[in-house]
Amino acid sequence: MEARYVFAVRFRLEPSVGGVSVEPDEFDTRLYREADPPGEEGWLFFRDNLWRGEINDERHFRRLTEEALGETVLSVEYRALETDEEYLDTLKDEIRSDLETFNADSVSEVLNKYLGSSLEVEKG
Repeated sequence: MEARYVFAVRFRLEPSVGGVSVEPDEFDTRLYREADPPGEEGWLFFRDNLWRGEINDERHFRRLTEEALGETVLSVEYRALETDEEYLDTLKDEIRSDLETFNADSVSEVLNKYLGSSLEVEKG
């Protein structure tokens, strides 16, 4: 069972030693964050950080990303939750068991509300 969140990140290198420079000084990359197993601590990451397939508080998330990378982050954009079928089934079961937490009537409503259409399932 595997899943990970994917983000597009633009960051800037700022050398801390005088007389040192880099060119280019801005880069684009992909950032991957493992998705916690449904029902375990951290599994509600999508609910707490995403809305309709977008980061709900970009400035806050950019700061968290800067802390994780140790670099100046210019932008972060959510791209997808990449998952296998087993993780997705377990996630759906966990959501279904407590729809009230999500203020929703169905699992598909929850997935759309937070992930938008950015859900990529690996066929296994």
